[in-house]
Amino acid sequence: MRLRETMALAIAVAVLCGACSRLTFVKPNTKRGSSERVAPEYTFRDESRRRPAATAASLEARAEQSLRAGDLAEARKLAEAALKLDRESTTAHTILAVVADRNSRSAEAGKHFARAAALAPNDGAMANNYGAWLCGSDRAAESLAWFDRALADRTYAQPSSALANVGACAAQAGQFGRVERDLRAALSIDPDDDVALGAMAAEQFRQQKLMEARAFSERRLSAAPATPASLQMASRIEQALGDTAAAARYVQRLRAEFPQASTVQPGTPVQP
Repeated sequence: MRLRETMALAIAVAVLCGACSRLTFVKPNTKRGSSERVAPEYTFRDESRRRPAATAASLEARAEQSLRAGDLAEARKLAEAALKLDRESTTAHTILAVVADRNSRSAEAGKHFARAAALAPNDGAMANNYGAWLCGSDRAAESLAWFDRALADRTYAQPSSALANVGACAAQAGQFGRVERDLRAALSIDPDDDVALGAMAAEQFRQQKLMEARAFSERRLSAAPATPASLQMASRIEQALGDTAAAARYVQRLRAEFPQASTVQPGTPVQP
């Protein structure tokens, strides 16, 4: 199962964590002077104060482009340069977090996600990001408050992301009372949310509602590319339903698409 993060600048980038959602970049803060002004300003002094913030915003945009292109070294260099000009840039911290995570430096990623959330305590995207990192770092119980904080932001554009994440992570934390409620709420907003669909398949399987589990599993596999976990869950469901042929087919897919799981047998759990 994967979670979804929400990053900062006007695009969506899929990354990170073991059960997370998509990251959304937020446009640069207009208060920093990187956008239009209300009235002309003629003094050199005021312009000189605005210039570093505008330069930081330009560096952030270039860093985000490098991240999209997969040039992690360049993205990191540009984001670090932006951060020197604007120490309170949530965008730069978020880019550095994603770069660190992709380079398997999870602790460093967590520090940047935490800093971005601290700098923007009422920003749902930043809260969702940090919650996703916590959940993906085996701190699922701690992550739930951050997803709730994301949902408290009425301006947050991706509430289905936080709802899917909180439902999936509540299951990991053993807080099953809220799992189905939050996952169904996520799916009411986005019926094709792959995180919510995968988590619902697992939850229905846990409750031994096998036909419902099969339906959610099939929807999950139609909504997004398969993962080892989604194929293994499908195999376990079919095995429990007594359809050993279908279970074996999912295992064959697992072996073909993910050779690292080639020794898996039907019904055997696999890590994402």
